[in-house]
Amino acid sequence: MITDAQWEQLQRAAEDIMAKAYAPYSRFKVGVAGLMDDGRIVVGCNVENAAYGIGLCAECGMVSAIHASGGGKLVAITCVDQHGNSLMPCGRCRQLLWENGKPDTQITTPEGTLTLKDILPQAFGPEDLETRKEL
Repeated sequence: MITDAQWEQLQRAAEDIMAKAYAPYSRFKVGVAGLMDDGRIVVGCNVENAAYGIGLCAECGMVSAIHASGGGKLVAITCVDQHGNSLMPCGRCRQLLWENGKPDTQITTPEGTLTLKDILPQAFGPEDLETRKEL
């Protein structure tokens, strides 16, 4: 169970990293913070590019930070916009979060706290590759 203090810590971390986002084109800054199963907090912010389609979502940066800092599984996630409001990750990022979390990983959304299974029902994951391999 995630405590109120942990949610507040994630919110602060997401807002702090959001301020470092590089979003000169959209001016839509995003920050994300995740609580890992070992207790550490990892963060990411969006990074835009003049070739619009190759920008990086905040969640991509966070997932990279997860692996760069030792791996593990996400337990809780908070994603915020430039005003500190909860923001729903895009579909691509939901897939990244799924593979780096668990079905019961909690995430704050504009509609309240949900699980990854709630926001990505019938998710495709590594186990699908294993169970469908050719023999």
